[in-house]
Amino acid sequence: MIPIALTIAGSDSGGGAGIQADLKTFSALGVYGASVITALTAQNTRAVTMVDPASPAMIAAQMQAVFDDLDVRAVKLGMLGGAQAICTVAEGLHGCAVPIVLDPVMVAKSGGRLLPTDALVALRRDILPLAHVVTPNLPEAADLLGIAPAQSEAQMLEQAQALREMGARAVLMKGGHGDGPDCVDLLVDASGVTRLTAPRRATKNTHGTGCTLSAAIAAGLAQGMDLTAAVTRAHGYLQGAIAHADVLGVGAGHGPVHHFHGVWRNG
Repeated sequence: MIPIALTIAGSDSGGGAGIQADLKTFSALGVYGASVITALTAQNTRAVTMVDPASPAMIAAQMQAVFDDLDVRAVKLGMLGGAQAICTVAEGLHGCAVPIVLDPVMVAKSGGRLLPTDALVALRRDILPLAHVVTPNLPEAADLLGIAPAQSEAQMLEQAQALREMGARAVLMKGGHGDGPDCVDLLVDASGVTRLTAPRRATKNTHGTGCTLSAAIAAGLAQGMDLTAAVTRAHGYLQGAIAHADVLGVGAGHGPVHHFHGVWRNG
């Protein structure tokens, strides 16, 4: 049977991030994707113009429908919306035995805020302790901790350890917002630190990178990989998607990465 991963996130009408990016990633990596939509967003490569949250009842009904019928092997959490929605998702995942990947989506690539500030408390309290791995970029880690963004690898490591102390079993600190010719990510778990590097690419087409990376990790976990292997493959997959992003030519702003760069002939 094909492995199944579930994404619980918002819908991106532009197709580059959110539920759409997650399902593309699952499919590209050989995993069947199911979805629970937490919000509709009106957005494109330039801006988020409207967000319409799903009701807690609808979120709960979608989760129950999926778990009642599908053999879900991993769960990816993205944009969850407000505090009430976060509590609903946490309740639906109570006792969940499969790996949970948390991408703490707070701000869209175009700058639109996707997580109300007052929902941070619920995210820290109810969701972070459920995560097998949380995948914040530097601003997201700072928001979760209530401190300034990390400016060095040493500070990235300190913040990852602080997030683990808040309940996450592992943390992937993403260095895309850092400086220097190389982008450095740090996977920190009970076994130690894994350092992943890639050249910093000169492209504006990076919409959906966080969604894509976390979904790729969930795909690997659904396929039975251990966390380090799943993160390492996901990192390589995302770098390929970024490297081929410019061939798509989608939109006038921050275009999407190329999820099917290994499948499409023109990729």
